[in-house]
Amino acid sequence: MEKKSPHILNASSNLLGFSLIIMTSLKIAKMSQSTYLDEFAGIASIFFACSCFFSFLAIRTKTEKREYTFESIADYLFLIALFCIVLAVIIVSLKMI
Repeated sequence: MEKKSPHILNASSNLLGFSLIIMTSLKIAKMSQSTYLDEFAGIASIFFACSCFFSFLAIRTKTEKREYTFESIADYLFLIALFCIVLAVIIVSLKMI
């Protein structure tokens, strides 16, 4: 089975930056009080950061069992964060309609 940890680390670090850009742009535009968008982006940022941490641990660990555990944790955290980003996109889409 191919290791997913490097892919999770790459994708979650990129999407962490995307989430932080969303939050920063909402603060600059002073729109953070009117929507739940910044809350979803903030939660996604936390989960993406944790996913980065656990995928890095999975890459660096020597024990195969720990590697699998850390990779699984990173995978589930990434999935939760991705769900939060999807909710943020749905909110933006509904605001524009």
